[in-house]
Amino acid sequence: MNMQVVKNTVVTLDYNVTDPDGELVDAGKEPLVYLHGGYDDIFPMIEEALQGKKVGESVVVKMQPDDAFGEYDADLIQIEPRKSFPKELQVGMQFEGLPEGGDEDEVMIYRVTEVADDRVVLDGNHPLAGMALIFTCTVTAVRPASAEEIEHGHIHDGECEDD
Repeated sequence: MNMQVVKNTVVTLDYNVTDPDGELVDAGKEPLVYLHGGYDDIFPMIEEALQGKKVGESVVVKMQPDDAFGEYDADLIQIEPRKSFPKELQVGMQFEGLPEGGDEDEVMIYRVTEVADDRVVLDGNHPLAGMALIFTCTVTAVRPASAEEIEHGHIHDGECEDD
């Protein structure tokens, strides 16, 4: 029986993501497994493209920044004193922080983009913000979601913590 990708199915994808020039952005080493049907488990545009597909079928989705990780926001750059950070700080490390004037519900991930003697530049943008992306994927498996997965709105791989 060849199931289709429909609401409340768990879909496994082999995928990769490139930029418009064909540079690999995400090689998709691990398959992507998600709960289909508007659970925000995957970008809506990709979900739309996969609706009704069967195992073995492929889709290519071209996403503008708005469809993917958003436009690049220069306001999300913060410069902090070097002494506020651990000694072994390196570019690429990530820290949780609050945006300027943000409240505690708005914790963001900041990436270190530059380390100088007395200051550190942090970027709260997603590394792929501002980029158009091309998402290419092939459906490798489709199964019905369990009642519990549907209730929680995401897949369980056997080691689910209670949310």
